[in-house]
Amino acid sequence: MNKAVNFADFEVGYDIPAKPGMKEADIQTPCLVLDLDALERNIVKMGDIAKSMGVRHRVHGKMHKSVDVALLQERLGGSCGVCCQKVSEAEAFVRGGIKDVLVSNQVRDPQKIDRLARLPKLGARTIVCVDDLDNVKDLSAAAVRHGTEIECLVEIDCGAGRCGVKTTQDVVAIAKAIDAAPGLRFSGIQAYQGAMQHMDKYEDRKAKIDLAVDQVRDAVQGLKSQGLTCAIVGGGGTGSYYFEGTSGVFNELQCGSYAFMDADYGRILDKDGHRIDQGEWENALFILTSVMSHAKADKAIVDAGLKAQSVDSGLPVVFGRTDVKYVKCSDEHGVVEDPTGALKVNDKLRLVPGHCDPTCNVHDWYVGVRKGVVEVVWPVSARGKAY
Repeated sequence: MNKAVNFADFEVGYDIPAKPGMKEADIQTPCLVLDLDALERNIVKMGDIAKSMGVRHRVHGKMHKSVDVALLQERLGGSCGVCCQKVSEAEAFVRGGIKDVLVSNQVRDPQKIDRLARLPKLGARTIVCVDDLDNVKDLSAAAVRHGTEIECLVEIDCGAGRCGVKTTQDVVAIAKAIDAAPGLRFSGIQAYQGAMQHMDKYEDRKAKIDLAVDQVRDAVQGLKSQGLTCAIVGGGGTGSYYFEGTSGVFNELQCGSYAFMDADYGRILDKDGHRIDQGEWENALFILTSVMSHAKADKAIVDAGLKAQSVDSGLPVVFGRTDVKYVKCSDEHGVVEDPTGALKVNDKLRLVPGHCDPTCNVHDWYVGVRKGVVEVVWPVSARGKAY
């Protein structure tokens, strides 16, 4: 398990927002609250879905940055490992007990490559994405220097327009170089179509993924013709996992936000035209905030502003209420429309963040609540691990 926190060393309201055993009403705000029942149901459900599809689920740790949540996903959802985006993030998970980690990104800086090559010494399977032949030489040199093995996936640009190569010819060339390089092992393909995850309509997302699946299938066949097999064909997110998981090509899903859900993901539609946060997944992550002023009759001011969340994907949504609406924020304040004066000072609201990933990264702690009582307090283990 993650290194135990000695709560006796912490003061509620200064070091930490709550301690186990406290009532939810006494949690200090603003902070991140997890509905443990909803979280566990989400994790179990995704694990069952992956199993029914005959694929593995490698959870995306960049979403929650929490060793404790990742271990829960392993225990309850049967996850095979964790995806990360940065070497330091991967180190945090490995040091916390995760034994299979993929840096689903390119690592090019010499110092970062050196740290990556040392990860297997901590007992973890270590995998990284590659989209350039020069990177192969640098990774190989570091692995040889430390006497370790780094597994490599060739990344395909299947629509996101960021990293990755586009042609089967390029995939094969890089894969052959990896296969021939000492200290490296060619392990397959990374093909995550991130650009379409938040498209509203199911049919639009499917059309994009169909193109990606065809591209990946061609690459897999091209590799096979050269005697190279893919232990991993990874991709798939919360908005598309059902496509990759049933494609017959992908064998690992990389879903992240399903566990917590946020307002932006929640609005996309499933195959029946329903929002995915109204049946497919439950909201398990909230920003708990308190009313700090109600000097204006029609608006309440709460203590969760810009410093408590990311609004790149829109403002948060007040959970479970239609009579009030979060409409604006500045550094330390949030403005909540309250036309009927329903709120009073010190009332608490649960906000569903617009975008969970960067919101989690600005907090130190998760407060896990069950039946109105704080059950666990978990550190955001990899907070700030951006290098």
